[in-house]
Amino acid sequence: MRYAFSTLGLPGTPLARSAALASGHGYDGLELRAHPEEPLHPQSPPGDRTAGLRTLHRAGVGVLGVAGYTRVAAPGGDEPVLGELRSLVRLAADLEAPYVRVFPGGGDLPGPQADANAVRRLREAAPYAERNGVRILLETHDSHRTAAAAARVLDAVGHPAAGALWDVLHTWLGGEGPAESRRRLGPHLGYVQVKDVASAEDLTPVGLGAGVLPLAGAVAAAPADGWLCWEYERRWYPAAAELAGPPLTRGREHLEGLVAHAGQAE
Repeated sequence: MRYAFSTLGLPGTPLARSAALASGHGYDGLELRAHPEEPLHPQSPPGDRTAGLRTLHRAGVGVLGVAGYTRVAAPGGDEPVLGELRSLVRLAADLEAPYVRVFPGGGDLPGPQADANAVRRLREAAPYAERNGVRILLETHDSHRTAAAAARVLDAVGHPAAGALWDVLHTWLGGEGPAESRRRLGPHLGYVQVKDVASAEDLTPVGLGAGVLPLAGAVAAAPADGWLCWEYERRWYPAAAELAGPPLTRGREHLEGLVAHAGQAE
């Protein structure tokens, strides 16, 4: 198993600092929040991308994924969405990242219409992503928070460059157990995003193992040769404890313990 964390937990932190934290606390990669608040995003010039990649290489850390904010099921025209997808794919390719994260974002649209939007756009964008060595992952989130909903879209897309990012919080909130989520996602699964929260009513992030999410079940269901990425949502909860330092080590050690226990149970 390989481990990463999201820079959402370190809002506005310079890339060199995030990479040093990953390397120093035993993580193999970073999930980069691709937003103008952050060092690298789809509007970053080529020089910044090249310099960022050098920084990551020096630290011995890779980019697992570029976490974009494109909403593929949203109402409106296709071309703005497709343009965003192409920009995210180019950024990921420039950073040698295998994955791009997108949201469903169907909002109040009827389910079939939201599905149709997402299927059409992902089907159009997937060949471009494949040519660039990138896979677009639809996160289990908002209008499609369960694995069943995400898989419904991806089954219809039917392209290997369109897959799923399993956000354990949202499938749990949607009433799916980890084993069911994993079964539904099947070959669509790209990687697993883990986190922990105080309760279903209080989504303030806490250290891994200190909350209520079924992390042991999720880790047991995750591919043994895959990635676990810790998303600590401090950007949205500024009063949450700092992530940098010992919490990063404790989080990775907690995941390693769950992985070891899952292996013994097999």
